[in-house]
Amino acid sequence: MNIRDYFYINITRDDEQEIIESVKKGIFFKGFNLWVLVFAIFVASLGLNVNSTAVIIGAMLISPLMGPIIGMGLAVGISDFDMLKRSFKHYLLSAGVSVVTATIYFLLSPINEAQSELLARTSPNIYDVLIAFFGGMAGVVAICAKEKGNVIPGVAIATALMPPLCTAGYGLSQGEWMYFLGALYLFFINTVFISFATFLGVRFFRFQRQTYVDKKRGKLVNRYIMVIVLLTIIPAIFTTVRIVRESMFQSRANSFINNELAFGGTQVIQRDISMQNNSIKVILVGKKVNESEIDSALSRQDKYHLGETNVTITQGFDADSLQLLSLKNASIEELYKQDEQTIAELRSQLSAIEQQTAEYCRYTALSPDITAELHALFPNITSVAIGQSIRNHTNGDPADTICHVRLNTTHKLSSADHQKISDWLQARLGTQQLEVIE
Repeated sequence: MNIRDYFYINITRDDEQEIIESVKKGIFFKGFNLWVLVFAIFVASLGLNVNSTAVIIGAMLISPLMGPIIGMGLAVGISDFDMLKRSFKHYLLSAGVSVVTATIYFLLSPINEAQSELLARTSPNIYDVLIAFFGGMAGVVAICAKEKGNVIPGVAIATALMPPLCTAGYGLSQGEWMYFLGALYLFFINTVFISFATFLGVRFFRFQRQTYVDKKRGKLVNRYIMVIVLLTIIPAIFTTVRIVRESMFQSRANSFINNELAFGGTQVIQRDISMQNNSIKVILVGKKVNESEIDSALSRQDKYHLGETNVTITQGFDADSLQLLSLKNASIEELYKQDEQTIAELRSQLSAIEQQTAEYCRYTALSPDITAELHALFPNITSVAIGQSIRNHTNGDPADTICHVRLNTTHKLSSADHQKISDWLQARLGTQQLEVIE
């Protein structure tokens, strides 16, 4: 068998009409389709909000957004401009309803932080163009096949039509216009290149065009298609060039750090690489590296095409340098927070100890004077001992601190003298929690 037979796709005129009618049915967003779209947008928005890839994929599986986009490509391919108008009308309707639905959700959602799944839809590049184009090619081949299988849902997932519209809604709800414009641009890329792939597929399979179409009008439409494709792809190319340049700069900088700044007995604990600032900042800990070794390493920057890059090397755990250069590191920041919490707890414990020590020292300092004064008032008192202890209660009351005063006398004090001494000591020591023991 000839290898060409493996790749041959035969489409009869009956098959062609069946395919066109099938696509036309998927164009309209009314009733059932529109409600499915609204619910799918809510599901996708929830997935973006909680950063769940599985939920986002589920939303893309149930979304009917592919219909009018493929319809536009097919309509241009067979020169059916009435079908093109209907497809474009329902395309705008579906996109508008999607953005409004997502905006309402994000306005009501208590989670306002942009997650990674959401941020991934704000900076489209040439790779998104290629995904949309080849996904569209797979889609048009699947549409033309009698056994469609699961290709169309797979195309919907790969090209990710839903998430950009939800991200645009998030941008509107939060006033983040760069998110809004970036997400709409990604959706537009998907639209243009899925439609363009469908158009090429229809022309490749030689679908019969409308016979009543003005040839000049058809050529004009083809020119418009090429202009739209070029205008769509140019910004993505610039974004891709920037991403590639950043990736290459990061790679060269990391190679320079790993090969030239790996001094013996030291370890790189932080690296801050910025192409925008054309700078590399490195923190080393361990053995002290002398200036001659550092200068020798920096002299080899040209080898890594980093001759104009400003390299800053900080050694040791210098507080200011760590604060300026290392706080971006999550682990160090976490350790810093833990240290602050530990210090606060130690300060609290120290304060309590200092208070207890001050109280103890106060009694110690007052003890000689109080002994002399009590002996003058009551000559039969020979010695005085002052201290404090914690008193615990069996009835569940909270523990308290009590001051004990022990008196040694030549003969027992009367009850009246005992009470006078107790009252005098309470006033003299400034405490009501007092127990006089004779």
